[in-house]
Amino acid sequence: MNQKSTSTPPIVMSFSGNDPTGGAGIQADIEAVMSMGARVAPVITALTVQDTQNVKHFSATDPNLLVAQARQVLEDIPIAVFKIGMIGSIENINAIHNILHDYPSVPVIIDPIISAGGGMSLTTEEMALAYSDLLFPFTNLVTPNSNEVRLLAPEADSLDSCAHELMDDGCDYVLITGTHEGTDDVINTFYGQQQKIESSCWERLPYSYHGSGCTLSSTIAGLVAGGYSIADAVTIAQEYTWQSLRQGYQTGMGQHQPNRLYWTSSWSKNK
Repeated sequence: MNQKSTSTPPIVMSFSGNDPTGGAGIQADIEAVMSMGARVAPVITALTVQDTQNVKHFSATDPNLLVAQARQVLEDIPIAVFKIGMIGSIENINAIHNILHDYPSVPVIIDPIISAGGGMSLTTEEMALAYSDLLFPFTNLVTPNSNEVRLLAPEADSLDSCAHELMDDGCDYVLITGTHEGTDDVINTFYGQQQKIESSCWERLPYSYHGSGCTLSSTIAGLVAGGYSIADAVTIAQEYTWQSLRQGYQTGMGQHQPNRLYWTSSWSKNK
């Protein structure tokens, strides 16, 4: 019996926390990356206790265990992109720094998760500073929302200045999302080569969403793994993320969750 050959999908190594609601964290990464035709090698950075309203507690993975997870895979499987989400501790930042240092040719996409959607802080001031010193020099793209970028660049006096500060720290590109701003529409702004490249405007949807940032950054990672440029991936990922939010749903008593698999769901196609 003849077997049909299939090509191996590109693989994104995702450093991310586990969200037991399935809205954000590693499950969001897996769903978004697979939707782009790639797959995830998950490295769990933290276990969280949360619902759709807020994170109640989290425990960071021991850094030695984090390193062991990643290096065992890296010695066996070619990784196309590193995607970094929730990190959990300053020790884990140092651990990831050492991994990135050893694999300088692998593109790095960072979603700097500073706080949960419900407001609980997930990053200390020391950790925010460590992003600049230990991670951004290896970073191809960072995707903060406007609140996060102000914490990552506290001395900047505007969002433009924040983006420039992150690029000065070593990031090749910065995508600042505007969901937390008071504008009628959501305005996302993309920067690179020490300049503003473009702003894109998206209809502001009526709900608050759990996992929108994870969805956007992981979609970009999946596209870059598949050979897209950063700029093209940013454009495609914004459309996919907005559609995922527009066709999202409420599973609990808090935030809505993106429907990252809307393209497979017959019921959602009729919404």
